[in-house]
Amino acid sequence: MVLPLTTMLADLHVHTNLSRDSDMTLAEIQAACRSKGLGCVAITDHNHLENALRAPEVLGITVIPGEEIMTAAGEIIGYFLSEPVPPGLSPQETVRRIKAQGGLVCLPHPFDRLRNSRLKAAELKRILGDVDMIEIANARTTLARDNAAAQRFARAHGLPGSAGSDAHTSGEIGRTCLEMAAFASKEQFLESLRGAQVQGGRSLPTAHLATAWIKISKRLRRWR
Repeated sequence: MVLPLTTMLADLHVHTNLSRDSDMTLAEIQAACRSKGLGCVAITDHNHLENALRAPEVLGITVIPGEEIMTAAGEIIGYFLSEPVPPGLSPQETVRRIKAQGGLVCLPHPFDRLRNSRLKAAELKRILGDVDMIEIANARTTLARDNAAAQRFARAHGLPGSAGSDAHTSGEIGRTCLEMAAFASKEQFLESLRGAQVQGGRSLPTAHLATAWIKISKRLRRWR
């Protein structure tokens, strides 16, 4: 697909080998982004920020440094971070720390009923006033109606929608992404999200088997 120079494809949920269930290096992500024609990627490792901060030097495209943080009640993504936010805090404290460093708050896969890691409904309500965006399309959400529920929720609350592959392997990168206007700041990013269009579709359920195997492999390597 050839896009005008003022727009780009953005995958806003990608993991590297710092995540417990991914083995992808930044070099592998760079190659996949090139092959898929991505102009922007958000690196959102589980409870780690180091590779997200290194990625701009390696990837050669627009990079949003992010972290998918496991709070005491489910996951929250922080975008445009410069410092890691530790896991295990309350959702309210996690949001406070994201905002304190000028970051943006995203709720990933908020209605994916097959994920225990989604933010608990009661906590979602408590922090909703500080949420900047809802992930309305996640390629690893098995049930299409759960992504649709996220889209309806975002519209009902006037929040822009993010989207991403939630890639843990290189073949998943760009599976779900956004066609959005180019941006030069987090404010422009939020504005671009409001006019963005979701592209692509969902990953096969076997993607979850791949991450399960990666977790086992990493444990075996640590034991040896």
